[in-house]
Amino acid sequence: MSLLKQLPRPRIYVCQRCSRKQWPTLEDQRRKGTWAKKIIDPQVEAAQWEQRAHRIKNGLDKSMLTILEERGFVKDVAGGRQQLDWLLTQKSIGAYVGVDPTAPSMHVGHLLPFMALFWMYLSGYPSVTLLGAGTVLIGDPSGRTTERARQADDVRTMNVLNMRRQIDKLWTNVKCLGIKHRFQADISRTRKFLNNHDWLSSLSAIDLMRNLGSGMRLGSLLARDSVKVRMENGEGMAFSEFSYPLFQAYDWWHMYNKHGVQLQLGGSDQYGNLCAGMDAVSHMRKIRGDQQVGADNDLLNATFGLATPLLTTASGEKFGKSAGNAVWLDKQMMNSFDLYQYFLRTADNDVERYLKLFTFLPIQHIDLIMEKQRQDESKRTAQHILAKEVVELAHGAEDAKKAEAAHKEVFSQGTHTFSLSGLRRTLERISKKDQIDKVDVNELKLLAYKKAYACAPQATAGTTTEVSKQDASSVVTLPLSLLGEGSFPRVLYAAGLVGSKSEGHRLIAKRGAYVVLPNSGSAENPYGLKWEQIPEAISTTDPNHYLLDWEALVVRSGKSKIQICRIVTEEQFENEGLTCPGWEEFKARRAETGEQAQ
Repeated sequence: MSLLKQLPRPRIYVCQRCSRKQWPTLEDQRRKGTWAKKIIDPQVEAAQWEQRAHRIKNGLDKSMLTILEERGFVKDVAGGRQQLDWLLTQKSIGAYVGVDPTAPSMHVGHLLPFMALFWMYLSGYPSVTLLGAGTVLIGDPSGRTTERARQADDVRTMNVLNMRRQIDKLWTNVKCLGIKHRFQADISRTRKFLNNHDWLSSLSAIDLMRNLGSGMRLGSLLARDSVKVRMENGEGMAFSEFSYPLFQAYDWWHMYNKHGVQLQLGGSDQYGNLCAGMDAVSHMRKIRGDQQVGADNDLLNATFGLATPLLTTASGEKFGKSAGNAVWLDKQMMNSFDLYQYFLRTADNDVERYLKLFTFLPIQHIDLIMEKQRQDESKRTAQHILAKEVVELAHGAEDAKKAEAAHKEVFSQGTHTFSLSGLRRTLERISKKDQIDKVDVNELKLLAYKKAYACAPQATAGTTTEVSKQDASSVVTLPLSLLGEGSFPRVLYAAGLVGSKSEGHRLIAKRGAYVVLPNSGSAENPYGLKWEQIPEAISTTDPNHYLLDWEALVVRSGKSKIQICRIVTEEQFENEGLTCPGWEEFKARRAETGEQAQ
């Protein structure tokens, strides 16, 4: 039987309105003045969970923890594995994942605990996303050898604003993917978004230290790896950072007390914070007078921590980094085409594991995909499915379709040629000024900030203060004056393919850098232009000789990392508010030598 016949037939697109009809949010229900979703009576829901527990105990269904374990989400369980497995089977406990807005966007490395939470939500567990707009003022020292730089107020405001939007977008896409992959519809699903600044800003320091501080032991705090490393390397640690676990623990107590949250999910570097939070909740319950704390029959009200692994690739590299840059989930910081390409480059040894971690495909379907993959690994069937599913999660179904189509268009002439007609269509979309939305000043400021953040310290794209409706695939804009004899290493750096000019030199020397050769199509296929290795004689090679239609330069690193460079005059580049890596340094050196702009 073919792979396509056995896989569930996906819906082409599930919009936000349609997803709300099937799984409306609490906000949707409140606006309508009623619990408009498929209302499940508490007694009926309790009976459902009892029936579910019975099926799990008899081996007919898998437990929630077993599902998370077989997909690779579980590294450590704080509080006992068997106890948590029992609790998740008996009760639909609340779970949460928190993230501090230290940047305008999350990157793919953040996805693991979120994916575990998404699976719990789709399985009927109340889910909470916590934005740490309060704790970000303190700074989490976990995994860091130096203190975080203090954020300016306007920067922090933009980070909070954009990350809130991103979280909302993720949840919308999760609901759509839940429908697409046919998760059970007739169960209760609830989710909340919380901001810890709402309660931490009004928290009395006296109350915090008197109540929660009295239950935090100094020995356990000093024993944390983040503290020991900082003390041993002479860097030291500010008291504000040292007290971070206290505030994160209070967050959990607040959510436990107000929203019934009994499980926290986080990366393995957060294990110490998970344990501190559990101790804090137990201590606060004792202060409140809960006499059952610690008793055997209190397991239904106990707290647990689940630590997800920190991923590395099969080659040992840290997952979520590309040429030194984070792989951002915000499509204005990394567009859908580039995100698609990143996952398409997944090694064969990693792809099965990533399909389990970053998609909602059932395990048996992943097995079928991998069986198909092993028949002909050159087709990269599994990588294409992984890339499309991840883009659909991060950016939505429409953007995933565009990214897939853009990839096919770029490689329509095969891996050894480049489509000139596809390039012309891409540049035409960019040049249509009537397809550009005008946004207000604050949105322009936010966009410029995100682009600048994505470019620091290394850029992945030329930045602009205008938003295009069209996905321009992987296109950067560079000034013509940047091109000149011997400038290919500088061009590779400006295009975001390498982290520095010296790295560009090394890439060319190793014969790993390519450029599309103009007028290289055959008589039978004039639009299929050939790739050529950038000559090793760097100093005598001029990128201007490789311009296509006098307005584009197409370069490549390795086998598949392609960058289309739209070339404009320096005046247009500056007027559009663009920048690129190395641009300011180039202008400064030019001013010193007295060279003229082209």
